Amino acid sequence: MEHPSTFRTTVHGTVFGERAALVGALTPGTPVVLIPDPPMQEDPAVWVHSVRGDPLGHLPADINSWMVDWMLSGGVASAEVLKVGGGDVPSWRRLLIEVRCKTEPANGASY
Repeated sequence: MEHPSTFRTTVHGTVFGERAALVGALTPGTPVVLIPDPPMQEDPAVWVHSVRGDPLGHLPADINSWMVDWMLSGGVASAEVLKVGGGDVPSWRRLLIEVRCKTEPANGASY
């Protein structure tokens, strides 16, 4: 299955612990870091972190379904904040990012 080279997505799980305050401090254009769960996780996710390393949330399940394996196979992606909503926005829609997939997996597989 082909995946898009650039796409926009919401970030889920942004209200746990200190995440809400960290998300609220973000501004459009701020880079964020994407980190896949290690292999062998039951429901692996790609996690979104601030450039300081603070976890902000994770990508939706439909994206995780291909992106975790793609990244663990050598795919590299970057992302930046497009929009940050306030407390009046449902938590799963508060943080919108743009993701750019830069490198195909080393083994040539596509996800």
